[in-house]
Amino acid sequence: MKRRDVLKTGVAAALGTAGAVVSAPAIAKSRIEINMVSTWPRDFPGLGTGAQRFAKNLEDISGGRMKVNYFAAGERVKAFDSLDEVSSGNAQMYHGADYYWKGKHPAWAYFTAVPFGLSYTEFNAWMRFGGGEALHDEVAGGFGMKCLPCGNTGVQMGGWFRKEMNSADDFKGLKMRIPGLGGDVLAKLGASPVSLPGGQIYENLVSGAIDATEWVGPWNDSFMKFYEAAKYYYYPGMHEPGASLSVGMNKKWWDGLSKTDQLIIRAAAETENSIMMSEYNAKNGSHLAKLINEQGVKLRKFSDDTYDSFGDAAEEVFAEVRAHSALAKKVHDSFLTARQDVGAWAKISDVAYIEQRNRVLGL
Repeated sequence: MKRRDVLKTGVAAALGTAGAVVSAPAIAKSRIEINMVSTWPRDFPGLGTGAQRFAKNLEDISGGRMKVNYFAAGERVKAFDSLDEVSSGNAQMYHGADYYWKGKHPAWAYFTAVPFGLSYTEFNAWMRFGGGEALHDEVAGGFGMKCLPCGNTGVQMGGWFRKEMNSADDFKGLKMRIPGLGGDVLAKLGASPVSLPGGQIYENLVSGAIDATEWVGPWNDSFMKFYEAAKYYYYPGMHEPGASLSVGMNKKWWDGLSKTDQLIIRAAAETENSIMMSEYNAKNGSHLAKLINEQGVKLRKFSDDTYDSFGDAAEEVFAEVRAHSALAKKVHDSFLTARQDVGAWAKISDVAYIEQRNRVLGL
């Protein structure tokens, strides 16, 4: 071996040893440990697995510098205690549906879904280019939070019922699991809305504690086995046309992160936002066919008269939201602008194309 090669090898070895001594404490010092709670059962298809995928992607994108300790619903706190757990600083993140917090402020509902609201693409347009994120910041900031969209389930089904729902009158006296402003709409029609976390719906439906339920769509619903207690499956759901899920973070913790680390979290959230919607679109159709052909589920469409009643009741609910506070009115007015402007384009683009494609192909 030549002398200069010996010297090169020796220097490299020395640098490697020094690097090993210095880098381990440096990495340990820069590591960010995150406790993340969730409103979903562990490994629950779509919602739970999406939250877990986000947690893993966050670790991978950060090169392992961010360590996420993921807790499903009930493992650290109950599902509906997730906001308080993060707002208090006991955990750094939650993954959930922000309309669960509408009892604290009705404007929270707009950042998941509201009746006759925005589709997935319309919602993203509002959040990114229509002032939606700034309003989300304003609502969440009042609770010491920073939130980002982190998943979407698309247009949801109208629900599972033990009987046919031929008119709005059939909702009178009905005990139905349906959260958010959608539940308030049905209350206007005489129903009794009940808010239950996902893990408790089946047992309440089977026992008769509730008469009906909505959840998400065919892929998720087939795993819940609601068809064992209710055979009538209605569409389309007016209550959640593009249900957005959020990663909510303690704002002081978020503000203390570097811009780079904030961008890493944004990147992981954006990734999950796209992946989850793609997964739902890919799987809902095949699972609907199985529900009908293998489980004897009876697919029904809400009548136009019933939908008109939903619309009238929704206007009453929105009036109450606007009257709640200046912030609630500001969020609602921004939502209306997005629904009009983005919706007008969707009508002559996506909607018109799909209608004509389906007509030509007989779909």
